[in-house]
Order: sequence, then C-alpha cells, then structure tokens
Amino acid sequence: MQDQTAQVDDLRLVALPSAVNCAELFVRFTLTEWHVPEVIDDARETAKRLVQAVIATVDEDADPTMITVRLRLRGSTIVVEVQDDRSAPKLLAPRSLASKRTGVESLSRGRQLVWCELPLPSGMDATVVPLPRRGTTRAAPPRSREIDEAADLNNNVMQRILDGLRRDDPTI
Repeated sequence: MQDQTAQVDDLRLVALPSAVNCAELFVRFTLTEWHVPEVIDDARETAKRLVQAVIATVDEDADPTMITVRLRLRGSTIVVEVQDDRSAPKLLAPRSLASKRTGVESLSRGRQLVWCELPLPSGMDATVVPLPRRGTTRAAPPRSREIDEAADLNNNVMQRILDGLRRDDPTI
C-alpha cells in the first residue's frame, strides 16, 4: 500500500450555513469524477458533519470567513478535510464520526484542520482509481486571414451600432 497522495481536490467556501449543501455537492461531483461511487454517500455525510462542526463555532456577528473543503485520495483511503481559516476556539471532531478515524490539527496562524479518513472499497486503492486527466490545454490553432478579416468586420459593425445608440437623434 502506498500512503502518498494520488489526487487532491478542494473548494473554498464562505463559512455560512449554505456551505453545508455546497460541500455535499462538491463531494458528490468529485467522487463521481474519480469513479468511486461506492463511497459517495459516506463521504458526503462525513463532509456535512465536518462542515457543520466548523460552522457551529462561527460567531454570527463577526464578518464571515472562509473554509476549505478538501478531498484527498491516499493509499486505500479517501480523506475528507475541512480547514478553518480563522483563529478560533479549539475544534473538536464531531461525535457522530466517533467510529471513524478522525482528527484535528493546528496549522499556522491559529488555523485548524479537522479531518476524517474513509476506507475505499475492498480491493481498491489509489493506484487503481481511474482519475480524470487534467493536463495542460492545447494551444489554439493559428487563426486564418479570413477569420481575422471577419473579426474586423464584426468589430466595425459593432462600433457603428454603438455610435448609433450614442446619438441623441430618436429616429435612429
């Protein structure tokens, strides 16, 4: 088994109650893209509980801050992480996740990271998960002279329309 991270995806959200639904959608989309549908429901519920734990400590009168919801594919696990970007009271892992491997880590500048590991289905690890390919994009093909002339024509037409709209004459 290899414990090196094979894939990471994250989403920054405002630390408001709406972040719970956004986190659930993010988990569903990402794990569908990673082709591990067997884990979606458990990971979605885990993300929901972690985000709720962080949101519960937010002062409603203070300016909203940001959180980061992160999914990490590592070895034979998927790690769900929620990073709180504010200096806050010590977070605790939700009691509802007590049966799972969870933890809270202190980061620099008082920030905290609460996480939970979920096992991949038996016989599956990060090396066999068919991950999406996210390479560099191809360069656009060179533009032909005809396209450049059509673009100039479109620009001229648009300029004439804008000039006509700017006139004070209502008959135009």
